[in-house]
Amino acid sequence: MHVIVGGGVVGLSVAWRLARSGLPVAVVDPAPASGATHAAAGMLAPVSEVTFTEEPLLRLGAASLARWPAFAAELTADAGLGPGALDYRTDGTLDVAFGADDLAVLEETAGFMEKLGLRVERLSGRECRRLEPMLAPSVRGGLLAPDDAWVDPRRVASALLAALERLGVPIVRARVRELLRGDEGVQGVRLRPGDADGGPSPADGGPFPEELLAERVVLAAGAWSGALAQVPVRPVKGQILRLRSPQPLLGRCVRGTVHGQPVYLVPRGDGELVVGATQEELGFDTRVTAGGVYELLRDARELVPGVTELELAEVVAGLRPGTPDNLPLVGPGGERGLLVATGHHRGGVLLAPLTAAVLMGEEGELASLCSPGRFAP
Repeated sequence: MHVIVGGGVVGLSVAWRLARSGLPVAVVDPAPASGATHAAAGMLAPVSEVTFTEEPLLRLGAASLARWPAFAAELTADAGLGPGALDYRTDGTLDVAFGADDLAVLEETAGFMEKLGLRVERLSGRECRRLEPMLAPSVRGGLLAPDDAWVDPRRVASALLAALERLGVPIVRARVRELLRGDEGVQGVRLRPGDADGGPSPADGGPFPEELLAERVVLAAGAWSGALAQVPVRPVKGQILRLRSPQPLLGRCVRGTVHGQPVYLVPRGDGELVVGATQEELGFDTRVTAGGVYELLRDARELVPGVTELELAEVVAGLRPGTPDNLPLVGPGGERGLLVATGHHRGGVLLAPLTAAVLMGEEGELASLCSPGRFAP
C-alpha cells in the first residue's frame, strides 16, 4: 500500500499514476483540492516565468510541459470526461513592456531564452495589440512565448478525484497527526482522532482505522509538509482574484511588471479572468486583505484597462510551499519508506506530471535537480 499524504494537484497526480500502474493506493487529506490548488491560476509557463538564476527550474518546467498533452488526454479519459473538460489551452503567454527599461529587460530575457533553445517572438506595441486588442495603449512592446500553456486547476483536481474514484482509490478525509516510524523506517501514518469521516472505504467496505500501514508514504502536504518530516518548506501566501464577463476579455495569458511587481491575467473559456498573484512571507496567514485586492486590480488595470468593468467574482488566498532554492523536493525523504513530493512553490500545477514521473522512476536525469538529498546534512 502507498499512502499519499496530501490531496492537492501533486498528491492526486501521484496517486493516479500509481493506481494506473496497478499499485494499491490511499490518499489522506481532510479537504482534497481545497488548498493551493484551489487558489492557483494554472499557468503552464516555464518559458515566460524563467529568470536568469533559475535555469534548473526551467529544465524541470519544460520537461513537465512536454508531458502535459498526454497527461491531460489520459486524465480526461480515465475520469470519463470529454475533450476540453480541463480548459487546457496552448495559445502561449504574452509578456508586455511599458517603457524603455522594461523593453531592455525583455530583450535580455529573449536573448537568454534563445541561448537555451527556447522559442520566443519579439513584438512591437502594435503587434501586441493586434494579438490582444484590449491591452493598454501605453504598451511599447512584448515577447510572445508560443509554447506556454495554461489549464484550470480546479477542473484538473476534480478530474483527478473522479479518475481515482473510478480506479477504486480511497480518499481518507482526515488529518495526519504523525508518521508511523519503526525499526524499518516509516511504516504508515497515524490519523488525528475525530478527523476521519468514518464513511465506508471503497477498498475494504468499512471505516478507516486511526492508523494506516503502508509500504511507502508519499509526503505531498504542500506548505504543511514540514510538520511531518524534516523538509525545508515554508508557506508563501498568494492572493488571487477571479473576474467574470459574458465573453473572454483576452485570448491568451498576459503578463507584465507594474510598479515593480509582476502581474498576470489568465483567461478561461467561460469568460472568467484570473488575476494574480501577491507573494507574501506571512506564515500560515490565509486572510484576504483590502491591500492585496487593491494592488492586483491596480496593476491589472495598467495592463488591460477593461478589467474594471468586470464582475469581481471571487478573492482567495493560498499558501504555496516554498523552498530555499525555489526548486521542488521530489524523491526519497531521507527515511526508509518515505518519499517526498512537495516544495513546488508557484509551479505545482505545471510540475505535477513530472513529479509523478520522477517518483515512478521515469526521469532519472532530472530527478537529481529536485532531490531532497540536496539539503541533507
